[in-house]
Amino acid sequence: MKLQKIGLIFFIIFCVITLLIIGKGIMLPLILATFLWFIIKEIREFMDKASWIRNKVPRGVKTGIASIFILFVIGLISNLIISNVQDLYNEAPSYQENLEKVANQIESRFGLNIGENLNNFIGDIDLTSIGKSLLDSFSELFSSTFMILLYLIFILLEETSFVKKLKAVYEKPNEFEEVNELLIEIDQSLSKYISIKTLLSLITAVCSFAVLKLIGIDFAFFWAACIFILNFIPSIGSLIATLFPALMALVQYGGSDFTPFILVVVFVGIIQLLVGNFLEPKMMGNSLNISSLVVILSLSVWGAIWGIIGMILSVPITVMMILIFSKIKGTRDVAILLSEKGIIKSN
Repeated sequence: MKLQKIGLIFFIIFCVITLLIIGKGIMLPLILATFLWFIIKEIREFMDKASWIRNKVPRGVKTGIASIFILFVIGLISNLIISNVQDLYNEAPSYQENLEKVANQIESRFGLNIGENLNNFIGDIDLTSIGKSLLDSFSELFSSTFMILLYLIFILLEETSFVKKLKAVYEKPNEFEEVNELLIEIDQSLSKYISIKTLLSLITAVCSFAVLKLIGIDFAFFWAACIFILNFIPSIGSLIATLFPALMALVQYGGSDFTPFILVVVFVGIIQLLVGNFLEPKMMGNSLNISSLVVILSLSVWGAIWGIIGMILSVPITVMMILIFSKIKGTRDVAILLSEKGIIKSN
């Protein structure tokens, strides 16, 4: 019986992963819309801190203001990113020449044939094709904007009547309270994570943009936007976010001056270190209650399923799974294993 149960579990996991991969085009816009809904809700709650807004401004008006603000910011940033990527694509041939100069200098100074080794490992390095792929990736992401907005509209319309529907489903008061408590706990945990992570990523991106601008790195806004997005990826995101503009500094100056490269590594790295190791733990605390090993594993799993967006969403999804598993008797042990210190809230 135990072997049958284990086999059934693996079969269910296989089916779920298959559905997640097949349904990527439907589920990702829905999850991103939910992500936006959390941000809108946080802005709405921030507005409610002013008593006159809380008492006199209708909920629908506050939701509309928050939604318009978010969409305006996203639209503005999207246009700037696409413009920067287009310029980067146009400048790619000159950067290709500089990259070859850097490889030749390293070979002459240290005797290391970097170009040949990289070509053997990842194939021919063509910055023009890389720039085109980058542009296509952003275009593909923004092409799903309509579906994201459509989902967002229906989520906002549904939130007002959701509690009533939940009460109708769970007619017994104790059952409703238990489910409602779980949803409130998920809401609070994810809202806190998303709001704090967004604020910290914004601080990191703004500070990095100032540093890159002062050093004179091309497309500073684009690299700052990449830093903002990559900082949502746990553990490895900050490392990649530092590496990209540093490599840009190396390619931009063609190896004639290594000072910008060193400055980017040092100062952007210090910003990442201060925000990630000091500011984030202070603001986030241990509210997520996730094991560090589980964070890395979920990063790998969701990255394999949904790519970069899966990596960004890996922590919120895992938090939600732990909270749900902790409320179900049959999966409570799983929640304990996934938690940071093996401590979860009792039912």
